[in-house]
Amino acid sequence: MALKTIKGPAIFLAQFAGDEAPFNSLDEIGKWAARLGYKGVQLPSWDGRLFDLKQAAESQTYADEVKGKLASHGLEITELSTHLQGQLVAVHPAYDDAFDGFAPESVRRNPAARQQWAVQQLKYAAQASRRLGLSAHASFSGALAWPYVYPWPQRPAGLVEAAFDELAKRWKPILDVFDEAGVDICYEIHPGEDLHDGVSYEMFLERVGDHPRARLLYDPSHFVLQQLDYLDYVDIYHERIGIFHVKDAEFRPTGRQGVYGGYQGWVDRAGRFRSLGDGQVDFPALFSKFAQYGFEGWAVLEWECALKHPEDGAAEGARFIADHIIRVAERAFDDFAASGVDDAANRRMLGI
Repeated sequence: MALKTIKGPAIFLAQFAGDEAPFNSLDEIGKWAARLGYKGVQLPSWDGRLFDLKQAAESQTYADEVKGKLASHGLEITELSTHLQGQLVAVHPAYDDAFDGFAPESVRRNPAARQQWAVQQLKYAAQASRRLGLSAHASFSGALAWPYVYPWPQRPAGLVEAAFDELAKRWKPILDVFDEAGVDICYEIHPGEDLHDGVSYEMFLERVGDHPRARLLYDPSHFVLQQLDYLDYVDIYHERIGIFHVKDAEFRPTGRQGVYGGYQGWVDRAGRFRSLGDGQVDFPALFSKFAQYGFEGWAVLEWECALKHPEDGAAEGARFIADHIIRVAERAFDDFAASGVDDAANRRMLGI
């Protein structure tokens, strides 16, 4: 496997977009990101202040304008994101009210219409990604089985299987649309989603026929919080990882709380997201893994911290990622000692 230098630093703009300058327009937030040292931006497709998803799907002129606006600041688009829309592809009724806020008013309190809207949004995202020249797309899977994640009372036989059968049924046509567009869907493996670890991803992958477009968004912070080996995960699934969210976290259990957090807010949980370098993720080892496996994508900061101001986290994050990107070697370190022996010499050395 050829070594490759990961691209970056890049930043996911979802947590920074707002109503005040410079965060309320693509041009201004792009200028801000470039000034911090970022080379790429991941765009939240639902935020109309920055991006019009439907227009990007239908108009090459608009897509080119978006690319050009960012290029004027020395930026590339790394991926589009439909995290909120992807969530709405599959919603358990227990979460209907909570997730209605992710959808426009016209489809709220109507789960079937909301789902249809979400599916159409994903289809727009496939075409918009194609027009923008992107090869990967970030999303959530949604969840039907999540209320039953901890089996008490014991789950009835077949419940999880039925949930994953339905999840695959909903996503397979969307994956096919992305396949036609030449774009991967990279599911963020995340609590609250039916795809929340390696086993659940494999259950889904089996049901969509090992679909080549059903890939992974890797974020180590979620694995710290659920106590999954995030380095081993890369060894196992590196061929399926298409997007990398660089995010830190810490897990400090006490005698009072652990993984479940005791219903506390983020500051008071045993597991907390932190700004880069303030948590427990072993980023030197992680960036080494991505270099080792020839990851061709971007290192994208997703800032979520219980303590630090977002603008400080963004400024520090650009430098942190730049310092951890490994410029891979073009030749082996001991090439100077190569003896240049031929096949006949090799056979003599082996006595054959």
